[in-house]
Amino acid sequence: MLFSQDALRKIITTLAVKNEEIQNFIYVLKQMLQNVETNSDRVQQDLEAEFQSLYTLLDELKEGMLMKIKQDRASRTYELQNQLAACTKALESSEELLETANQTLQGAENHGFNQAAKQIKDSVTMAPAFRLSLKAKVSDNMSHLMVDFAQERRILQSLKFLPVPSAPEIDMAESLVADNCVTLVWRMPEEDSKIDHYVLEYRKTNFDGTPRVKEDQPWMVIEGIKQTEYTLSGLKFDMKYMNFRVKACNKAVAGEFSEPVTLETKAFMYHLDASTSHQNLKVEDLNVEWDAMGGKVQDIKAREKDGKGRTASPSPKRMPSGRGGRDRFTAESYTVLGDTLIDGGEHYWEVRYDRDSKAFAVGVAYRSLGKFDQLGKTPSSWCIHLNNWLQVSFTAKHNNKAKILDVSVPDIIGIYCNFHEGFLSFYNAKSKQLLHTFRAKFTQPVLPAFMVWCGSFHVYSGLQVPSAIKCLQKRNSATSSSNTSLS
Repeated sequence: MLFSQDALRKIITTLAVKNEEIQNFIYVLKQMLQNVETNSDRVQQDLEAEFQSLYTLLDELKEGMLMKIKQDRASRTYELQNQLAACTKALESSEELLETANQTLQGAENHGFNQAAKQIKDSVTMAPAFRLSLKAKVSDNMSHLMVDFAQERRILQSLKFLPVPSAPEIDMAESLVADNCVTLVWRMPEEDSKIDHYVLEYRKTNFDGTPRVKEDQPWMVIEGIKQTEYTLSGLKFDMKYMNFRVKACNKAVAGEFSEPVTLETKAFMYHLDASTSHQNLKVEDLNVEWDAMGGKVQDIKAREKDGKGRTASPSPKRMPSGRGGRDRFTAESYTVLGDTLIDGGEHYWEVRYDRDSKAFAVGVAYRSLGKFDQLGKTPSSWCIHLNNWLQVSFTAKHNNKAKILDVSVPDIIGIYCNFHEGFLSFYNAKSKQLLHTFRAKFTQPVLPAFMVWCGSFHVYSGLQVPSAIKCLQKRNSATSSSNTSLS
């Protein structure tokens, strides 16, 4: 039987995938062995600590009870000893008086008997023996200080380890990804009244399907969730997917994680292409700032590199010799483009600009936009333009035609582009008020485009089309009369 190279490659690919799966499983097993040792040591220490705290509590309780017995014993001993001493003294006095009375009685015929008898009578009347209470002041019964731990002993004997909670099950049908938020819903396979809270972990990834064991992105942890659902809001979807897993915890122990799931987080993610930016624009990630000296500095560096020193007069319009110099915008086209083409689907991004900028524009353009071209002044670009220089104006521009926009200028502008249907709409990003819509038949892929003069702006990418804007677009898709002159 003859094998082709493609067939052998498929066999090799299948074997390589299986090898990777086995390697991942070996990694999991080794990690689990290490975790078993670490976790068993931890729970042993926790158990010993719990019993030690119980011993300490019992010792403190015992000491308190012993102290109470000693205090009660001392108090009763003191009372009984005082009463005993008083009785002993009264008895001695009474015996002396009795002996005196017997002697007086024997000498009854003696002179002075009456006087002696009267004295004895008075002494008997005043004798301590007749003022004593012949009832003990305190009881000798100490049984009220006894304890019975029979019930507690039964409770202690019935103590068991808290059961480990079952792993939750994530409900994919109820979970939702929208508006740069993820709502995750899960349920327990069986009712467990001892669950105290849940722990949710998530991470971003560019891989679909079953979450990989090894990932560059760490798991992010959210603890103390009391309900069986949670919403992550204000996310930036700068990767294609997100992995999720959740576990249940009671007062003592956490259960196993649920089977991890992967949700798609589709959004328009791009960066600014610094190689196309005008030499007076300083581009750092998604931030752009006008730099009046940018062109002069780069021009001087270019001449110094060529050995010309500083003899020539620097020109701010001269092209820099850096990467992408032929495509870099120049002259008065203070423009920078995004680095990701839009050739289909719906896309959304936002931009916040400095209110003190003398001029600012945002929109889309074909990649063929000339390096001297200004946004909105050619057939290959569409934008809204804010002018704060000399005369303030807010306009929509395309093909060198402008339409004044009778709306308030927002701090943050949202841009919606539906390539196939030819919609380019601008919104107040906060209130979702529609500022303007272009209807265009795009013949080429477009790029996000920006212009700023004497100012700065910041771009927000990795955003989904907001639900509110989707609804507005459906409602307004049939009307474009106010924009036909610019299409």
